[in-house]
Amino acid sequence: MALIDRKTPAGPDRSAFIVSNRLLWLDLARTLALLAMIVFHFARDLELFGFLPSGTTATGGWAIFARVIAGFFVFLSGVSLVVAHSADFNPRNWAKRIALISGAALLVTMATYVVFPEQFIYFGILHCIAACSIVGGFLVRAPATLLCTFAVLILVAGTAWDTGIFASPWLAWTGLTLATRPSLDYLPMIPWFSSFLAGMAFAKVLPLTTRDLTIRSKIAAQYTTLLGRHSLAIYLVHQPVLLAIIWVAFALA
Repeated sequence: MALIDRKTPAGPDRSAFIVSNRLLWLDLARTLALLAMIVFHFARDLELFGFLPSGTTATGGWAIFARVIAGFFVFLSGVSLVVAHSADFNPRNWAKRIALISGAALLVTMATYVVFPEQFIYFGILHCIAACSIVGGFLVRAPATLLCTFAVLILVAGTAWDTGIFASPWLAWTGLTLATRPSLDYLPMIPWFSSFLAGMAFAKVLPLTTRDLTIRSKIAAQYTTLLGRHSLAIYLVHQPVLLAIIWVAFALA
């Protein structure tokens, strides 16, 4: 979700693919993920205010929708990490990325603790992405086959991870347990790190110059990918906006 620019050589072949030194398809993918997330959170907020039956977004298609969105965000973050360091690994930029996401995650924790103290977020999607980025930095030069192997092993490990010491709720803040206290959003490292690794592997094998998506008009591209180019900011502000809208509607109803 954090936005990482990729510097690319200029050339006529890439004019429709790169806009302002950004990968157009990656920003568009983030935009689609953000729109899906806003739809889900709007439904969840309606549930919190009683406009939808309790448990609506935790079951059935809504629950699947939520997991797909979360997995897609983590996947795109893995792609972004490799894209950002494809030319050369830059420890300073890597640390800045982690600090930015971690700071945003801390804001989410504090805000949800104030508003929803019984279900505050202590290891949500931003916390998970920050932790994945830390580990992923040490694997950024690994080949795609090895990354895919690790991803599969983590998925397999996830089936038996809630046993022994890792069944302790005291490890919830690390994202290494499934035994957790109630939270509005919880994404444990296992199995979600597998999505991050899959994104890294995808970025390794995808020719970044592939013209699978072209928007000839730079103006159209800028508007189409506006959310994706500011994904972290949108993530932080969309919920207060949605809650304010629903609260006003609730008050006027």
